[in-house]
Amino acid sequence: MPGVANLVTELECRLRPLEVEVGRAWWEFSTRTSEETDRRRQEAELRLREALSDRDTFAAVSDARQGAARGSLERRRLDVLFQQMQPNQLDADLRRRIVELETKVEGVYNTHRGEIDGERVNDNRIEEILLNSDDVDLRRKAWEASKSVGGAVAAIVLELVRLRNEAARSLGYRDHYAMALALDDLDEDRLLTTLDEVDAATAAPFAEWKGRLDAERAGRFGCAVGDLRPWHYDDPFFQEPPRVAGLDLDEHFAAADLESLTLRTYEGLGLDVRPVMEQSDLYSREGKSQHAFCIHIDREGDVRVLSNNVPNERWASTMLHEFGHAAYDRYIDVGLPFVLRAPSHMLATEAVAMLFGRRSRDPDWLAGVGGMSADRLERTRAMLAETQRGAGLVFARWALVVVQFERGLYHDPDADHDRRWWDLVERHQRIARPESRSGRAAGDGTVGSPDWAAKIHLAVAPVYYQNYLYGELMASQLDAALKVCAGGVVDRVEAGKWLIEHVFRPGAAKRWDDLVADATGEPLTARHFVAQVS
Repeated sequence: MPGVANLVTELECRLRPLEVEVGRAWWEFSTRTSEETDRRRQEAELRLREALSDRDTFAAVSDARQGAARGSLERRRLDVLFQQMQPNQLDADLRRRIVELETKVEGVYNTHRGEIDGERVNDNRIEEILLNSDDVDLRRKAWEASKSVGGAVAAIVLELVRLRNEAARSLGYRDHYAMALALDDLDEDRLLTTLDEVDAATAAPFAEWKGRLDAERAGRFGCAVGDLRPWHYDDPFFQEPPRVAGLDLDEHFAAADLESLTLRTYEGLGLDVRPVMEQSDLYSREGKSQHAFCIHIDREGDVRVLSNNVPNERWASTMLHEFGHAAYDRYIDVGLPFVLRAPSHMLATEAVAMLFGRRSRDPDWLAGVGGMSADRLERTRAMLAETQRGAGLVFARWALVVVQFERGLYHDPDADHDRRWWDLVERHQRIARPESRSGRAAGDGTVGSPDWAAKIHLAVAPVYYQNYLYGELMASQLDAALKVCAGGVVDRVEAGKWLIEHVFRPGAAKRWDDLVADATGEPLTARHFVAQVS
């Protein structure tokens, strides 16, 4: 079908410079947020979305897709283009309003800093207090400072939710949540089944683990278990476990060169990420996003990582995680058509990133790469295993909160989300809400707080968080496969070769479910993850 080939090739040529422009503008905006970088990013995003909105081209892609053979490379290119174009078949004014709000809200996240007793503090300072301070009043103030961005953005996020729903319904979908899943090769019923499966498999072991943690926390802070509140834990969202008594990995990483450790990790697998390191932005400053991400600017090797490094275990894990994305991007087959020169799915690249992010608590990595002495490793091996298990349980329960909350957010934007957030936190994470967080509909007249809006993903990466949950499951499945075929992950060139051949090189030419089954010999399953955390 030469006509179809020409259609796809011409469309890719039209989209390519626009996507590169968006990538560069987004990088500049994230590293140096200002009115000017905000304006440039909006304009670049609108130009790309306008190209994707071309109705005649979309109709041609839709028609060609119906005639292309299932399983062919041609059909896969058309599927990916269809998924990119359909959400943009909107009224131009609605499309512009969405882009303007998206860049506006991300700018607030990038520049907002909480305050403690009138002093502006960044996220690293808040984390330092929650990790180290025994002053409960200071911990509470730090936790509240971490949530203050929620109040600054909640109204914008809710407006975005309504606009995204309006757009999705104009295209025939129930809401934006349903559309996002359908256009991302994800089945909503299967997702709900997976949530139930993960919930059932982790509820009892998490309750047992959390009971021991709470006893330790209550002893440390001199209070009853029933008096524990979110600021008694080390992470503002409790998406990572507190440090295990007797195992201070932050102390181990205090003098570490995180860049060197990251390079050494990937070199041990025969994976070269040094070019990424050389053009990354890795340390915090005013006006820069406080989060971390990896971006492939041009699908030709311009891969960059943004981070905000501090020499501790969390940022060591973050660097390993983000450079997992980078390794995936760098080893995709450059001979693929432009539109397929991307990861098979975001859950697949998250799986690779999580596989490597786990190494900071892995005895083999700590001994072979991290420089931990044999004596200390022997003394802490059991604690490392418990920490790794706790990390899996904590993240699984946290992911249940976010995924279920977000589905409800789009189902009913006018619900009492402040209350609903804490209902889910109490149910899945077993953390008692502060007395000030009763919800706006509370009978006693107290006013809630939009703590949910402090989670940046809900605003700037909508309907994405299920990819982290699926990614955890796939990471465990990859881990199991690599133990069989390469003897592990650390310092195994065979593991790097296996990842390149079976996961990285195919890019988006394979659907994610085919990729998982072909690489590991079985469909995506929760059983490997459950075995690790049970």
